[in-house]
Amino acid sequence: MNEKTTGELENLRDLIDGVDQQLLHLFRKRLDLVAQVGAVKHAAGVPIYAPQREAAMLAKRRQEAVNMNISPQLIEDVLRRLMRESYLNEKDVGFKQVKTDLGDIVIVGGQGQLGQLFTQMLTLSGYQVKIVDKDDWQIAPSLFKNAGMVLVTIPINVTCEVIRTQLNQLPQTCILADLTSIKEKPLLAMLEAHKGPVVGLHPMFGPDVGSLAKQVVVVCHGRDSHRYEWLLEQIKIWGARIVEAKAQKHDNAMQLVQAMRHFSTFVYGLNLCKEQADLDNLLQFSSPIYRLELAMVGRLFAQDPNLYADIIFAQEGSLNAISDYIDNYQSALSLLKAGDRQAFIEQFSQVSEWFGDFAPQFQSESRAMLQSVNDMKHD
Repeated sequence: MNEKTTGELENLRDLIDGVDQQLLHLFRKRLDLVAQVGAVKHAAGVPIYAPQREAAMLAKRRQEAVNMNISPQLIEDVLRRLMRESYLNEKDVGFKQVKTDLGDIVIVGGQGQLGQLFTQMLTLSGYQVKIVDKDDWQIAPSLFKNAGMVLVTIPINVTCEVIRTQLNQLPQTCILADLTSIKEKPLLAMLEAHKGPVVGLHPMFGPDVGSLAKQVVVVCHGRDSHRYEWLLEQIKIWGARIVEAKAQKHDNAMQLVQAMRHFSTFVYGLNLCKEQADLDNLLQFSSPIYRLELAMVGRLFAQDPNLYADIIFAQEGSLNAISDYIDNYQSALSLLKAGDRQAFIEQFSQVSEWFGDFAPQFQSESRAMLQSVNDMKHD
């Protein structure tokens, strides 16, 4: 480049830097205003996530962007990222306490990651939280004595045993709840061990979410639901969405949503390991969608193997779901071995028709995710 071109570029880059500084100040101002909104909402007990308000605001900003000849997706991406940051900051203000006369909340397994998350959320809401872990059973009776709720979040393989042997002498008015990812057996164990209010909860997220805004908590009702309505309201205030389900229906879905998916991911990672695949080389030649898939595989193996062993081995029905998956895999493989391209196309079309309108919807949703993945790539 000649000296004139270099000078013009430097001048323009300085101007861009100035605009970036203005954007930073505007971002800071917006975050401060959102914090004030959060304080008002928390004082009134209004959920931090208002889907209708968010949708209306985004639609308005998108139209304004079009009027200014700006990509509407650009402004939506920026605003969604800002809102996510706002949700993370809002919890620092605290939350309104729905049930002010509850007594203590005792979390069994409170030292675990999910237990720590719920300890944080309940404490931010003004509740007195106490923890019982595996070495604390000698002091547990004294903690349970004044408990308004006992929340169980321990490994699946010991959940029912602990409920039956350690949680069968709780106060009659105490709520007994669990956070296990399977529901039918733990719910039955709680109903047998405790004569008071019982509810099964399944948070459909990991402990690293940061905020519960837009997250889902599945609720399987047990007994005396009017006694724990406040808990569901409290969870909504945190920003989560409540989905009610029968325990058996929930567990049947989990065989596909969790067990089969995690098992297939495990096998894929196992195959990469045994093939001694060069991950750096794979990333070098990966498309955004493969990078995202590989990231999800890697995410699994960055976590506790005991947790995923529990999820996969906990339900007898998981074996059937996984076996069906393997049978379908073998059937599809036979098409490849036979070179039957037309049969592959016919089955592909059959599955596409079964997905219906979900297929283009998922294509649209994944496009935004893939763009984000591509933005994060670096040399």
